[in-house]
This record gives sequence, structure tokens and C-alpha cells, in this order.
Amino acid sequence: MYSESHLNILRQIHSNPHVSQRKLASNLGLSLGKVNYCVQALVEKGLLKAGNFSRSKDKGKYLYILTPAGIEEKAKLTTSFLKRKIEEHDKVMTEIDTLRRESKS
Repeated sequence: MYSESHLNILRQIHSNPHVSQRKLASNLGLSLGKVNYCVQALVEKGLLKAGNFSRSKDKGKYLYILTPAGIEEKAKLTTSFLKRKIEEHDKVMTEIDTLRRESKS
């Protein structure tokens, strides 16, 4: 259900709750629209809370906070992503070994 983009957004927000959507987009190489869409989905699912800075002069700034469910989902997504990347790595290494053997014949 969640994409790599969702995981990367959760990771960025976890390390910097004050990050703007524009900065997230820049950091992750995503469009601002995609980041906004993903952030809204994470908020709707209860994984992320967004609130205005009460004392900020720039009322458009938000503070993003991972909820307990968001922290749990981030851990699950990280595990799933890691498993998928290890499988991809194993397949590539198998292909490299095959190509090496073929090039020696």
C-alpha cells in the first residue's frame, strides 16, 4: 500500500520534523505535488500529524510528527524495503556470476 516515497518521507520527517514539503521534494527528488499527496495520505492514515507553529511569523510552516502508528509503520516499511533490496542484490549477484562464467567459456 505504501511506496518507497512514503517511507522516505517518514524517514526525513523522523529526522527533521520542521522540514518543509518543498525541502522534502528537493531532498527526495520528487515533485512538490507528489510530496503533498503522500504527506496528506500519511496524515489521513494517522501515521503523521501536522500542526502549525503557534509562535511562528510564517503561519504556513508546519511541524510534522510521526504518531506511534507512524513509527511502527516506518519500521515495517524499512524491514520490507530492506528485504526487497537484499533480494534484488542477490538476483544481480547471481546474474553477474552467470555472466562471468559465460565470458570465460
